[in-house]
Amino acid sequence: MKKTFGMISLGCDKNRVDGERILGEIRRHGCEITDDIQKAQVLVVNTCAFLNASRKEAIEAVLEGNAYRSGALEKIVVTGCLPEKYIGELFPALTEGDVFLGVSDATALFPALERAYAGERVNAVHTGEEGCLRVVTTPPHIKYLKIADGCFNHCTYCLIPKIRGRYRSYPMEQLVEEARSLGETQELVIVAQDTTRYGEDGGENKFVELLQKISELDNICHIRLLYCYPEVVTDELIAEVKNNPKIIKYLDIPLQHSEDRVLKLMGRRGSRAEYLALLQKLRDEIPGIAVRTTFIAGFPTETEEEHEALKAFLREARFENCGFFAYSREPETPAYKLKGQVPARVKEKRVRALYRVQREISAACLQQFVGRTVNVVCDGIDYERSCFVGRAYFQAYEIDGCVCFTAPRAETGRTYSVFIDRADAYDLYGTVKENTL
Repeated sequence: MKKTFGMISLGCDKNRVDGERILGEIRRHGCEITDDIQKAQVLVVNTCAFLNASRKEAIEAVLEGNAYRSGALEKIVVTGCLPEKYIGELFPALTEGDVFLGVSDATALFPALERAYAGERVNAVHTGEEGCLRVVTTPPHIKYLKIADGCFNHCTYCLIPKIRGRYRSYPMEQLVEEARSLGETQELVIVAQDTTRYGEDGGENKFVELLQKISELDNICHIRLLYCYPEVVTDELIAEVKNNPKIIKYLDIPLQHSEDRVLKLMGRRGSRAEYLALLQKLRDEIPGIAVRTTFIAGFPTETEEEHEALKAFLREARFENCGFFAYSREPETPAYKLKGQVPARVKEKRVRALYRVQREISAACLQQFVGRTVNVVCDGIDYERSCFVGRAYFQAYEIDGCVCFTAPRAETGRTYSVFIDRADAYDLYGTVKENTL
């Protein structure tokens, strides 16, 4: 079966890695992969199902993809979280899909397609394995390593345990070999639903040990840590981030709220005081460390006073990067049944208010770099702004701001010294110093 495949991948970076494994399976079978959907004979739609909006987006992507059947398109494969969780309802309803796979079914792709080309609609969820070979879809100098799947935190608003199951750490030897197989990598981004609990499903936390083993690889230049849960940011981990020269001085620590009552309703283990103490410890131990986090606005029963308290928390904590989301009421979660659901217009209003506060904080954080020189990894060219774009250590790929800079030339993946002459609330702007060209 020598078909041309295209992919639409939705959702988070963990989902991206799952999609890269499917692309690896396609490549292993000697088939062509195209970025032009119009040329694809088989379209793979890698779906997200975390929120109702995500599920709607996924179904719309399948329906829009179906329009290409008037051209080259022959089959549509629906994979990822949506069929993993909802295959019972999805398979009979979404007739546009020819093959359905779950989140770990890469190796089932081609046997299922053989059946589909024989005239069958195929539900192949839970019939395969993840696959090893990956086709990296990020720029060559940035790669993701997913170290675990599933979650056992059981936050009351979250569907992930019902979609992906209990937390499962991947074998350490397998992860080290996968990191080695990725080749020369300027920045390896460590991801999982909760990276900091690596190994705990086997009885012992081995996250720091894993970081040390990956750091020994010559092909890995720098390591960035995402999705570090606050209660598992231990003294051992802080020391490793501080002393390991390969680990970028940046932590993504999702907090979700600041007020103790709301945190308890969310099923979160921390408190306002503990969060502030952790931030202080990180900044004392690792001067200059950048911390990113996320918050949910409008969780059921959240009062105006608690919303104002969250704004005050932002001003006190002063995060370098921060994201805000309106609470999404998801069936099958404990929070769905809570009384005191906040109206949508109020939730959106609170999100906007939180972003206004954070913009002031971010602008002040970035302003301190004006007149200084920072090291910037070039990610490519922004043709609309007619400049190169890259990131300093306090900016993660695709989720934080960037550094826009001018230079006679610049190579993707190379680090440049950029003199910063301007900042806004999100990005920095500057010029490459001649001696770094």
